Amino acid sequence: AELVHKRFNVLIASTIIETGIDVPSANTIIIERADKFGLAQLHQLRGRVGRSHHQAYAYLLTPPRQQITGDAEKRLEAIANTQDLGAGFVLATNDLEIRGAGELLGDGQSGQIQAVGFTLYMEMLERAVKSIRKGEQPNLDQPLGGGPEVNLRVPALIPEDYLPDVHARLILYKRIASATDEEGLKDLQVEIIDRFGLLPEPTKNLVRITLLKLQAEQLGIKKVDGGPQGGRIEFAAQTPVDPLTLIKLIQSQPKRYKFEGATMFKFMVPMERPEERFNTVEALFERLLPKTA
Repeated sequence: AELVHKRFNVLIASTIIETGIDVPSANTIIIERADKFGLAQLHQLRGRVGRSHHQAYAYLLTPPRQQITGDAEKRLEAIANTQDLGAGFVLATNDLEIRGAGELLGDGQSGQIQAVGFTLYMEMLERAVKSIRKGEQPNLDQPLGGGPEVNLRVPALIPEDYLPDVHARLILYKRIASATDEEGLKDLQVEIIDRFGLLPEPTKNLVRITLLKLQAEQLGIKKVDGGPQGGRIEFAAQTPVDPLTLIKLIQSQPKRYKFEGATMFKFMVPMERPEERFNTVEALFERLLPKTA
């Protein structure tokens, strides 16, 4: 009561507060030895703050990483990466995976979710809602997820000797692929280096290709294909790239650039080394960006 009426600013409590104590004015929670808690507990404890319009913060304190068990590290990673609507279900799924509970969506599950799974179902629903909000008809023929395809024929992966745990690798692949902008991708790269050490070359390539995919999506590009002798760029029907920009490129160096059909743009550039392929495509994207006034 004293905390609710703001006569005290700090409450020290056991996990009893996870049962549903509601203090709208509380905006910060510090959880000591968070590695000892289960996912459900951490989710409930985190939910004790942020119950009003004020920005809230949850700090999970743990010992050094080498003193934390593998399962505890997976739980902490799951709680840190799950903050959106539907987090409870996603966390429950992660908990089942960590503890090895077997089949989640079995024969007893009814409806379309059985066929596609919860995560994919939510992605399909989110895409449809975004289209409707824009006043557009959802395009059911468009492939879901993945975005533009970028193939520069370079190794782009997280090597097993860099991160042996297959579950952790899959989570990182998912997080890298789910990055929505350059800043988020750079923050993730810093986090990976902090946790696992300097990136090996294939993982640097993976991050760099992911950034190219983000840029390609902004430019309305469906596919980029590159190799030692050059490559092709395939544009979607709707693209913000000014056709005049492409025409000027061709006119300036007709032996290097040309159209192949209505949507295919070809560039003939020697790119034997992977670094040359990245530099060429990055420079080309830079030239295609619409100029702002």
